Amino acid sequence: MPPKSTKYHSFEAMRNLLVTILIVVLISSCGPDTYTPKPRGYYELELPKEHSYKLFDQPGFPYSFEYPTYSTIIRDSSFFGERPENPYWIYIDFPSLNARIYLSYKAMSAKYNLSKLLNDSHDLSYFHSKKADYIGENVYKNPNGVSGIFYNVGGNAASTYQFMATDSIQHFIRAGLYFNVSPNADSLKPVNDFLRIDIEHILYTLKWK
Repeated sequence: MPPKSTKYHSFEAMRNLLVTILIVVLISSCGPDTYTPKPRGYYELELPKEHSYKLFDQPGFPYSFEYPTYSTIIRDSSFFGERPENPYWIYIDFPSLNARIYLSYKAMSAKYNLSKLLNDSHDLSYFHSKKADYIGENVYKNPNGVSGIFYNVGGNAASTYQFMATDSIQHFIRAGLYFNVSPNADSLKPVNDFLRIDIEHILYTLKWK
């Protein structure tokens, strides 16, 4: 048999080298994954440096209260797609926090007696129980004779805070805090904690006219 040419030996050596490199690459790729995924992060909102308030006391409105200076009040013309039954329904809007308090008002009557309004408020608050870890109820009465219930809804519910206020005779308010983002209890906790102080201040200063 004639000896192999030098050209053939060079090709065979090159082929063996490529096979060896390929094997090394395949073996190393089967090792443990060295990629470490980054932990989930949340967007950061810049909260106001301090709580400060101003008076809402519009002529003709049956109530007044102090609200945060970093919010705006808008008269509601379409409450969740429906026309409000009176002109005293408002938004307390927090543009920098992407949050809004929806506040509705009802004058008590034979149609809207205290029992019905309380039951409706309870049902609306517990509607969020589908996504809530818990719902806490805190009964309060402020120095102006306004009483009601503050609901603290835990978990990834659409609204963390709900409240109602009344004098049990003539006036009834119901309100809830909502965010224009998907509800996530962890990412929204700093904002919820901050706004809880503001909501409690609104309730403390609320009075009927």
